[in-house]
Formats: sequence, C-alpha cells, structure tokens
Amino acid sequence: MKLLSSALLLAAGVLAADKQRPSLQNALYKNTKAPVEARVADLLSRMTIEEKASQLLQGDIRNWMNETTGALNQTGLEWSTRYRGSSFYVGVAAPNEWIAKNIKIAQEYIQNKTYLGIPAFVQTEGLHGFLAFNATIFNSPIAIACAWDPALVQEMAAAIGKEARAMGVNQLFAPVADLARELRHGRVEEMYGEDGYLAGELALAYVKGVQAAGVSAMVKHFAAFGAAEQGLNTGPVHGGERELRTTYLPSYKRAIIDGGALSIMTAYHSYDGIPAVADAHLLTDILRDEWGYKYYTMTDAGASDRLCNDFRMCASNPVDKQAVVQYILPAGGDSEMGGGSYSFQEIPALVSRGKIDEKVVDRAVARVLRAKFELGLFDNPYTGLPAEEMNKVLNAPEHVALAKKLDEESIVLLENRDNLLPLRKDASIAVIGPMAHGFMNYGDYVIANSSTRGVTPLDGIRAAVGSSEKVTYAKGCERWSTSQAGFAEAIAAAESADVAVVVVGTWSRDQNELWQGLNATTGEHVDVNSLDLVGAQEPLVRAVVATGKPTVVVFSSGKPVTAPWISAHAAALVQQFYPSEQGGAALASVLFGDVNPSGKLAVGFPRSVGDLPVYYDHPNSGRPANPDAGMAYDNGTLVFGHQYVLGDPRPLYPFGYGLSYSSFVYSDVAVDKKTVGARDTVTVSVTVRNTSQRDGKEVVQVYVKDVIASVVVPNMQLKGFQKVLLKAGESKRVSVKINMQDLGVWNARMKYVVEPGEFMFLVGASSTDFRGNATVTLK
Repeated sequence: MKLLSSALLLAAGVLAADKQRPSLQNALYKNTKAPVEARVADLLSRMTIEEKASQLLQGDIRNWMNETTGALNQTGLEWSTRYRGSSFYVGVAAPNEWIAKNIKIAQEYIQNKTYLGIPAFVQTEGLHGFLAFNATIFNSPIAIACAWDPALVQEMAAAIGKEARAMGVNQLFAPVADLARELRHGRVEEMYGEDGYLAGELALAYVKGVQAAGVSAMVKHFAAFGAAEQGLNTGPVHGGERELRTTYLPSYKRAIIDGGALSIMTAYHSYDGIPAVADAHLLTDILRDEWGYKYYTMTDAGASDRLCNDFRMCASNPVDKQAVVQYILPAGGDSEMGGGSYSFQEIPALVSRGKIDEKVVDRAVARVLRAKFELGLFDNPYTGLPAEEMNKVLNAPEHVALAKKLDEESIVLLENRDNLLPLRKDASIAVIGPMAHGFMNYGDYVIANSSTRGVTPLDGIRAAVGSSEKVTYAKGCERWSTSQAGFAEAIAAAESADVAVVVVGTWSRDQNELWQGLNATTGEHVDVNSLDLVGAQEPLVRAVVATGKPTVVVFSSGKPVTAPWISAHAAALVQQFYPSEQGGAALASVLFGDVNPSGKLAVGFPRSVGDLPVYYDHPNSGRPANPDAGMAYDNGTLVFGHQYVLGDPRPLYPFGYGLSYSSFVYSDVAVDKKTVGARDTVTVSVTVRNTSQRDGKEVVQVYVKDVIASVVVPNMQLKGFQKVLLKAGESKRVSVKINMQDLGVWNARMKYVVEPGEFMFLVGASSTDFRGNATVTLK
C-alpha cells in the first residue's frame, strides 16, 4: 500500500508539473509535414533530462499487464512510461487479445496522458515468424538460407511484419546478420549461413520486406557474433580488424545501410578484447563516421551488465551502473534493453554531476527519435486491428502457403544413390525416428507450446500417399536417450515395407522451455562439443539400413550433423534444417517428386568436429585443395596421411552443394569486358541447360579469386548468384553483374583499395564444383 501511494503521489506531481510547461499546440514536432530533422530538433529541445533518459531505456508489457489474468496495473503503466518509455517488450506467452489490448492502452496513455506524447517502440522477436500464438511459423534462418532466394525472404518478412502490425507491434528483433563460422555454437540455426555475401543479401531482403510492411527491423548482433571461442555463446571472438572488415562486416552493412534498417542490436561478446556494447571504433568510427548510419543501437538483454560481471571492467555485486553508462553511451551505444540492472537510469545523475556531457545524451536520444519519426509512429502510434480482423491476418492462408513454398525451396538433397528418390506413392513406407512424429522440431524463437502445432514428417507423408494403410510408423528411440528398446519395432516396420524413411537430428526448444533447463542440442546458450547424432539415433539408422531395405535418411536439424557412415550407406540423404509449420508437407513434396529439390547448403558439413572450421573462403595458405588425407575404415584398416593423419580437412559437403532430380550442363562462361577499371561493373554470363526430363531449378553461383593481392585474402569469395527455373530440355543464358568496387582489399595500411591485377570469375554449382571461368584485368 505504501508503494502504491508513493507511485500515485509521484504521478500527481508529474501531472501538476506538466501543466506548468508551455503549450504544444503549435509544436513543430507535431507537424507531419515538417522535415524529420526539424521535428527531432524541436522535440529534443523540449525534453527534460529525465525524459531523455527514459527514451534510452526499454520497458516491458508485464510492468502493467498481469500475464496470468490480463489485468491492467495502471500505476505500473505510468511508472514504466515515465522511466522506461523508449520501448516495451511484448514477447510474452499470453493470449493475443490481452497483448493487443495492453499495447493499445499503453500507446493511448502515452498520447493522451503524457506531456510530450512520444510513442513507444513495441518490440518482440521475428526471426522466422512473429512471436505470438497462431502466428505463421516459417523455417529457421539456416534453412531459409539454403533456398538462395532473396525475393522469397522479402515476401516472408513482409508477411511477418503484417502479422506483427496487426497486433500493434512495430519493431522486430531481426534479422540476424551474424555468420555461422563456428558450428559448435548453439545459435547456428538463427544465421543465414557461413558466407557474408549470401547472408547480406538475405538480411537485406528481410529488412526491406518487414519495413515495407511498416515495422522496424533491428539487425543483430553487431558485430562478428557467430564465431565465439570454443563455440560458447557470448564467448570472446578472436580476430583482427582486417578479418572484421573483410569477413564479418559486409553482411551487416548490406542490411543496415543498403536496407535502411531503423535500429541495430549490439552483441554480447568481445572482439579482440573490446566488448561490442562499448566498442567506440565499431559503433562510432565505422558505423557512424564511415557508414553514415543515423539511427540507433540497443544492447541485447542484460548485455550491459556483462561489462562488470563478465568482462571485469568495473565493479560488480552490485553492478557499477554509472561506470556502465560511461563505457557505453560515449562509445555510441544508444539505448539499453532490459534483463539487467537498467544502468541507463543513472543518466540524469551523471549529467548533473558533470560525468556525462548532455550533448552525448542528446545524440543518442536524437537517433531514437529519428527512427520513430521515420517509421511514422508519431502519426500512427497504434496499428493493431480489432480481434476478428487480427485473427484473419495471423496465420493467413497465403502466409501458410508461403511458409510451405519457402520450406520446399530450402530442402537440400545430399545423396541419391541409384535415383531412389523421388519415391513412388504406391510404395509401402515405414516412417521411423524420433523426429518423424509426436512434436514439431522447430528451431528456437517460437512461442510457448509451438511444438504441438504443425505438419510432422509422418503427417506429410501420409497426406501425400493418401492412404494411411501404406504408411507405418515406429519411433525407434527417444531423441535424448541411448536406449535401443524400440529398435525391434522399427526394424520390423522397415522389413515389412518397400522403403524406410528415417528422420533423426538435433532439437531446440520454444522461448519458454529454452530457459527452463530442459534438454536440447541447439538454440541460444545450447552449445556442443560434438556434431554427432545424440544417443541411439545413429545406431537406429544403422539398424534400419542393415535390414537391406532402401533407406532414406532425413536430417532434421539446426546445424550440420557429422555422420559420414550415414552419408556412405544411406540410399538417399536429405537435409531439412528446422522446418516451418508446413515442414512435413514440404518434405513429402520433395520425397515424392511433386517438388524438385533445389536447395543448396548455406554452410559446409565437416566429417568430424575436429575438422572445424570448414568454411569455403579460408585465407590463402589455409586448407590445401588436395590434402594428404588419411582414413580409418569400418573394418579396422588404417590408412595414414598427414592432413589429417586419419582424416580429411575438406568438408564432406561444401558450401553451395545440393543435388536435384534434374541434371544441368553449364557452357560458354564469358565476361562482357576483359579489361576494367575500379568503378566498372562486369557482367558474367553462362549458358545453363537442363538435360533431364524433369523441370528443375539451379542456383548458378559466381565466385571471385583475386589472383595476386598485396595482403593475404580469402582464397575465393561468393560475389553473385541466381536461382533459375529451367524446364526439361530448356537452356537459358544467365547473367550476374559484379561491381569491381566490391572486390577490393584492406591493405597493409588498413585502407580499402581495389588493386590492379587479374580477377578470375569461377562459375558453378557449388564452392567446389566449377563448370567454367573467365578472367578480367584491372588496370
């Protein structure tokens, strides 16, 4: 009661003080026709230091909404708006109607009951679907990347944005522009693969799609977050500035600058000893001064506390909040997410004591306000629809159809011995494995209990066949167990069928389960020291293969699986990274040939975790093209080599790899000019012919090799691609434009230069399967 009375007295005092402030009737910032910069300057000039600090702190809908009953706590709303008014998080497992209602209440309170009426960013997750009950679940980013189709990603992002906007949400924590360079890391599933060019094109497409729908993207995790030491989430990343600029930054720049992203989330880790949340070189020298970025950054949840608790750069227990602010704000970190000590609430005191210049605060606040004006929040703070209309947008039929199509385009065919696939629909099929049925094997960042909703592989296969009598099912084993008690049933099912489909892999958890200590093998903070299948899964596959029945193995996973025996012995091997809610239907479409597989790997597959890293674009002098590889055979024979003694450093399946039911022939690789200048654009062309009797899609990939460079550079880099539909027997001339300005190096003086010399363009079907090349000379 005492706390409530204090809050009420505070609110009364605030209202009384606001009445003494100048009228805002003709305030420039309220003029929708005024330039954004003028509106920002006018509003900033009217703000107290307390109001400025509030615009740099994130609130939470649970500050005023009881997540169990949906009841409103008016005092909590007033307090949250006053002290954490920049934004509020709504990714809560509560009924959609409650959340939408409380978003509306908050935005109306801000407009009608606060002096300045600065609308809030309403935030949640959106990596592969809007984080809300019954919102459309798309496949995970690592899967999406295997479609190599930016246009589809843009469509997906627009759908996600439309669903979010229907509930009143205006900012999503996506896309991830990190690179999957460390496969032990649990968050590989959240990334668009190992390559900066591909990841950049897809992250750009996401930003364009979601922001065209009227929802702000927040690109994360800036920068170089995907290569943590030992694969441990939030661990330090080692590298120099040349590697940072050459490998890691291009994907972020493509999404942030070319996409016009309105916000950025900084990362948990340190790079070369400097925490990303307080890296002035990254956040100011590069992001602002070089790239010209004018919007704002936000820390990740609890990341600011890591300066004291983990990096030991200030006192902890309690966290030295003032030190945290003094590290982050001057460096160019603009706002603080919740989940920690809310150090930014110390800003007024720091300014009062002369420890932080108010101009530094103004700079950060202006960036936040600029983003809000650009998004149109001041003109339309609440975009939510009435419940009936909102529910028509969530999981709309066209969004579900898009999820299935993107899933189909993402599936990668790794092996297909004797053309076993596609399967006949009149065959009897044994569907086996712990990932085949009983739950949806989604990646992380899905709402609570999502695993109970969707089309499983068994569901999809039964629907495609049209007769449940032809399809039998046996789990075989639990995904988390070594018990082989279920093997007999699985073996019997395989022996009585024409063909077996065994679904095994990794698993993650929904946003509630992920933090409850439940078992998982991928996801945020779920890192591994082995990429092998867990428990009895590989023995199950071996037992089914041993029946002699043709066996199709499906990896349902959030990262590459190391299982060379399965690659060598399965009749067919299919990779379906974590699926959409239509995952089983998409898988069945590919297995039965209704869809011709066209996915290409966005990340290479090692033979063993000890081979890491296996990304294709290693620096010159790295992995040899033809190593002296050794081998340990199943029969006990040992063949000794040197790179490695009993292994092979090359990926088992390289970046860009993927088979089709069609066959394609490349010919006549050419460039439109042989001699070029640094500002020229080169058009690389190739004729691709479908030599099969089946329509199919091929991803034509163009890599560039800088033949002679003044520093050590990647041995080659992807610089263009195009996914092409070719009817049976059809030929097409495919052209890819490449800007020579994009082929520069960071030289010994750390200056970006496009150096004279030869550049070889390699055209092919993967990073190791080249079908032709052409060379240009830069004068």
